[in-house]
Amino acid sequence: MADNYLKLVNSGFTKELAKSLGLPRPSILRRYRRGQPLVPGPVVVLGAGSAAHELTETLLGWGLDVRRHAGGSEKLGALILALDAVEAPGDISSIALETGAALRSLAPGGRVVTISRPADATDAPARSAARQGVTGLLRSLGRELRGGATANGILLAEGIRADAPSATAALHFLLSGRSAYVDGQFLTIESARGELPADWDQPLSGKVAVVTGAARGIGAAIARTLHRDGATIVAVDVPQAGDALAKVANEVEGTALQLDVTRHDAGQIILDHARQRHGHLDIVIHNAGITRDKLLANMDAARWDSVMAVNLESQLRMNEAFLAAELPGLRIVSLASTSGIAGNRGQTNYAASKAGVMGMVVATASAMAERDGGINAVAPGFIETEMTAKIPVATRTVGRMLMPSLMQGGQPLDVAEAIGFLASDAAGGINGQTLRVCGQSLVGA
Repeated sequence: MADNYLKLVNSGFTKELAKSLGLPRPSILRRYRRGQPLVPGPVVVLGAGSAAHELTETLLGWGLDVRRHAGGSEKLGALILALDAVEAPGDISSIALETGAALRSLAPGGRVVTISRPADATDAPARSAARQGVTGLLRSLGRELRGGATANGILLAEGIRADAPSATAALHFLLSGRSAYVDGQFLTIESARGELPADWDQPLSGKVAVVTGAARGIGAAIARTLHRDGATIVAVDVPQAGDALAKVANEVEGTALQLDVTRHDAGQIILDHARQRHGHLDIVIHNAGITRDKLLANMDAARWDSVMAVNLESQLRMNEAFLAAELPGLRIVSLASTSGIAGNRGQTNYAASKAGVMGMVVATASAMAERDGGINAVAPGFIETEMTAKIPVATRTVGRMLMPSLMQGGQPLDVAEAIGFLASDAAGGINGQTLRVCGQSLVGA
């Protein structure tokens, strides 16, 4: 949840005071609003090869001002680096240096996006080194940007063109305000599957989406965002959250389902509800989760087992039911956490469950692909919710100082935007992956 700190350090005399005291001054991030330009200025495409041409044609098709060289005093909305054809480390140099010269012209909230191919064990050593080098370049560059600008990458599997549907959709997402808190991350396009939306503002039109843990926080933000994007929502939460759940369901003009997801028949109950009330089921968002923090030396079975039951085992059982139902084109997105990637003191149970979610996603991807569907995960970092708003301002300020580029926590909306993208048909070529939404920081749960 946003607080007043951002406003205070970005306006009036408090802005100058913050500068004089050396306080972190995070920028107000450029987030999506219907009708706003995709990027805040012209787009420069750097590099040669087939991807540069394909990207230029795609961007021109969106009505953007596209240029092949940086220069002049005009602020740029985005820099796109076509690095798909690199064969040796030296191939990166000219584009990297040209990018560096253009960075001073990048507008606040601008974007840098690399297009490259993943390193492979069968590559020649020089090619593998160059391709892996793009990763280090991109992630380090993301830590140098200011003004709310971000840097992210798209990895094209062999044989995938830069204008494949999911590559196009990933580029649109990363350039837009929807990716405000995604920084230093890569999306791999593994296949040519995917179908671009007729309306980029309503990419989920006609879809029925289930959101678990929807009564508050990130879950409520997911329900609102998917509804905004055109989906019909089934909001799910425990009976104890009934009033809050009904409020969210009414707000998004969907239906509420009071259900404990740890029930062994939860998946079938969700299926029956969606079919009976809405005719079909297209999207499942596994958001329900709990924490029961304790140092492992003091951990008891109740804390450990309850976290595993809600955060991981319930998803495994529900996915079995959804796979058995042979739902064509079903897309599943699970909530992981940066705690499951880097660990977090006092969260061995939580980190184990969230790392387990990522393992589940990888192992389930092929079965989903056989049904023309897909499964991915989103791993939030420090997201500012009602709970984190209770942390003293000084403590939150120190925490923000540990975040090297954006210098702030994310909002529940930021997580919801990433989920909305991965839940769309346009992301059909993205499967079995985990996307971090953390401002390139591993702080938080």
